[in-house]
Amino acid sequence: MIEEIQAKSILNPTGGFLASYTHSLNAYQGCAFGKNSCPYCYVRAMPVQRFSGKPWGEWVKAKINAPELLKRDLEAARRKGTFGSLRIFMSTATDPYQGAEARLKLTREILEVFAESGDFGFLVVQTRSPLIERDIAALQRLGSRVAVSFTIETNREEVRRQITPASPSIERRLATLERLTRAGLRTQAAISPVLPCDAEIFAELIAARASRAIVDTLIDGDGAGGRRSAELGMPQLLKSFGYADWMLPDAHLPLLEALRERIGADRVGFSQEGFNLL
Repeated sequence: MIEEIQAKSILNPTGGFLASYTHSLNAYQGCAFGKNSCPYCYVRAMPVQRFSGKPWGEWVKAKINAPELLKRDLEAARRKGTFGSLRIFMSTATDPYQGAEARLKLTREILEVFAESGDFGFLVVQTRSPLIERDIAALQRLGSRVAVSFTIETNREEVRRQITPASPSIERRLATLERLTRAGLRTQAAISPVLPCDAEIFAELIAARASRAIVDTLIDGDGAGGRRSAELGMPQLLKSFGYADWMLPDAHLPLLEALRERIGADRVGFSQEGFNLL
């Protein structure tokens, strides 16, 4: 279900996990990747979901005035003298390439607003959707002012089907990541959170397709030392598929080391520090 709404603001001050960014930008609320996908998503436990009245994965609100609000906020930043220092993360609580984006084109229009605004600072586009390929030309217009952080949690298709069945296939996401990089864009493979995988194979696949990588875990990346992941039932879910060891604090280390060997330690980050180095 897609509900079109008029928002009051679009650039919101950020901090905490994304301390090096000045603002977050969410043109959508909710998520339509399906109620059975991304069971680890911390937004499931946030007030925006608790008071939605609908199951997570079955509702989306589209802020149809987002491009106009962005123009207003960028002009305000220009007047304040903060325009050039803006560091914006899109998006923190949803995917900017929801299925509705194919029709509404809010994210596309937002990219065009940024491209026409001048030297605003820096934008990170965080997604897992191959729909971003539609906007390669718009992203290229932003040059060094943009980076794409593309989520891919495992190299094993059976793990994807078990844990995030509504997400795009591993093969499809690898193809998208490769296309973005070949288009000259600054790309990051966001292995966030790392799910059961084959470290050496996964590292090879990522090294051939991305400019850099970030590895995050269900413990380090949930903002509460693993408590939120536990509340969302991730230990039980992993155990039900025979992956209980992947909740151990050091389960990610083989992948992290394999990536650093292939990409370079300076281009592979871990958890919060990795996202903030973009």
